[in-house]
Amino acid sequence: MLQPLPTPDEIAVWEKETISTIGIPGLTLMESASRQVVSILLEEYGQIDGANIFCFAGAGNNAGDTFAIARQLQDLGGNVIVFHSKNKKQYRGDTRKNLIWAHKLDVPFRHIGSSDLSRFGHPDIVIDGLLGTGFQGPLRKDFLELVQFINIQSQHAYILSVDLPSGLNGLTGLPDPEAVRATCTVTFEAPKLGLVFPEAQKYTGKIHVCGIGIPKSIQRLSPPRHYLISHEAMDNIPKSSPDIHKGKAGRILIIGGSLGLTGAPHLAAMGALRSGAGLVTIACPGGLMSEIKAGSPDIMIFPLGKGEHWTPGMAETLLENLSDYDAVVVGPGLGRAPKTVDFLKGFIAQCTAQTVLDADALFGISHFPEMLKDLTDSMILTPHPGEMATLMHTSIQHIQKDRLACSRQFVDRSNATLVLKGAGTLISNTTMTCLSPFAEPNLAVGGSGDVLSGIIASLVARDLNPFTAACTAVYWHGFTGRLLKNEFPARGNLATDIANRLPQAVKQHTKEFSSC
Repeated sequence: MLQPLPTPDEIAVWEKETISTIGIPGLTLMESASRQVVSILLEEYGQIDGANIFCFAGAGNNAGDTFAIARQLQDLGGNVIVFHSKNKKQYRGDTRKNLIWAHKLDVPFRHIGSSDLSRFGHPDIVIDGLLGTGFQGPLRKDFLELVQFINIQSQHAYILSVDLPSGLNGLTGLPDPEAVRATCTVTFEAPKLGLVFPEAQKYTGKIHVCGIGIPKSIQRLSPPRHYLISHEAMDNIPKSSPDIHKGKAGRILIIGGSLGLTGAPHLAAMGALRSGAGLVTIACPGGLMSEIKAGSPDIMIFPLGKGEHWTPGMAETLLENLSDYDAVVVGPGLGRAPKTVDFLKGFIAQCTAQTVLDADALFGISHFPEMLKDLTDSMILTPHPGEMATLMHTSIQHIQKDRLACSRQFVDRSNATLVLKGAGTLISNTTMTCLSPFAEPNLAVGGSGDVLSGIIASLVARDLNPFTAACTAVYWHGFTGRLLKNEFPARGNLATDIANRLPQAVKQHTKEFSSC
């Protein structure tokens, strides 16, 4: 269900071990990479005979790939010019060998620093091999000007980036401060982590992942920490046996609801029911139970007292009844009154159930940092960026600038699973992080997160471990959002639509991927 997403440092280890341990020459990997690029270019662009091709080579191994690409493109009839960023005599190792071979075949070379690029006319194709995965910004002024020059050519030329668009951070997927806007990117062995973030899409163009001969044994010995959730995640949804009954299909307790916030627990309950839970109960102040139930006979209510507010004593009542449930959701519409936070603190400190902590539960945790030590590996936190900023005592801008780093910082302090919602939702625990492949505007609606918390609880209640349940629920939720985009292309769908389309999403997903 997971596709490896190596960081630049991790892919460097794979290459080093392939060369030093297995003995496959770096020159062989470089030749394989260049041939893959040429193959993709012919597949995407078509025949290049007579095409004007600018190849930009930087200082690292990407330059060796570019020299090899230029040699092959000239053999195929392209009018090739290689623009290199450093003196030819300064290239070393395998990169220098490829430079020499291209030179012997009379491939034209021009040093970028001493060339007026404008006098060479307009290219039909640009090969961007300026900067590879090792780039850490910001771009130098001369490279920034080159990136800007390439982007101007994109108005009429096909831009192919080798491994990563130059200027794009391979770890965060962000430009620093600008990056090549490629028509397509050919990356090797596995997509680099930065390539798959939603923010990177306007720079990468179509991404092709091509093997270059790094053995799978090397990849297994040095596994990456980050993965992309694939369509196979849906295979984790528990199958129902013919003799299943409601008590064995997952018993969910949702703790939430307060004055003015009665819809949130109801939506979480619908998310749990629509994703297959057998029994769903909402625990709430007794005075709010009619509003929260909202006329739905499918949802049961556990009324606590007769008033409309949470009190610390309610925690003990719920703890005494936890054995009746397979999973718990805490927080949707819970409210933020001081007594509510006191209730929450008492409940979490003694809760032993598989628990999803969402919405106002996260607010309570943020005000009592010592509660982090009470979070166990059976708990899942589901903040959106604003809630994550509150948890981390920072700004939303800081969270969004490097969501990955913020996720890692949090799980380093807690044993819980973290689901950082948003475009490209991140799921992290102490050992790994997974990235959702979805960035769906139709999910950006109030109550969407409540539905997600219900899905997670439903899966946990049916014996998926917290991390797998979170990854599966996020994928299911995201795929449903993609379906809604077809039905509501200008958005306008409701959170209830997300919940109600969950069963159809499974059916559609099976139809689309049954032949895979």
